[in-house]
Amino acid sequence: MRILGIDPALSVTGYGIIDVRNNKTSLVEAGVVVTSPKQDISSRLNKIHRAITELISETRPGVMVLEKLYAHYRHPTTAHILGQARGVICLAAAEAGIALVEYPATRVKKAIVGKGLAGKYQVQKMVAVTLGINKLPKYTDVTDALALAIAHFHIERIDKITKLN
Repeated sequence: MRILGIDPALSVTGYGIIDVRNNKTSLVEAGVVVTSPKQDISSRLNKIHRAITELISETRPGVMVLEKLYAHYRHPTTAHILGQARGVICLAAAEAGIALVEYPATRVKKAIVGKGLAGKYQVQKMVAVTLGINKLPKYTDVTDALALAIAHFHIERIDKITKLN
């Protein structure tokens, strides 16, 4: 199974693709889509959409995983901008006909670290250990995206075991 995790944002969207074979994960590709605040919003969203569409076309994941949108009431503009980036990413998944799954951040952290309130550095380190990455990526958006993909694998595996019992 090939899993694409995406950490959406307007400035820096992180992505990570893993393969799962025989209950083992391996890194396929990871990186970022960066847009310039000097560009208008439509150009930035178009760049994200095109990049994710191309990524899906080249790597052929079976599922895309996003973090569920959490918006703090004190920052409604941030939620609005994030929602726009998520929208074009969800559109890319729909156009490609791949499944889209969303998890709350606490569930991802619990699946990766074992604690729903784990810190960002703990998540980064577990992603690195799980995938055999020696040097942490420059952008935490990349490890966040990989964490989403790895978490999906763990959550799916646990759900299958639970259904068998």
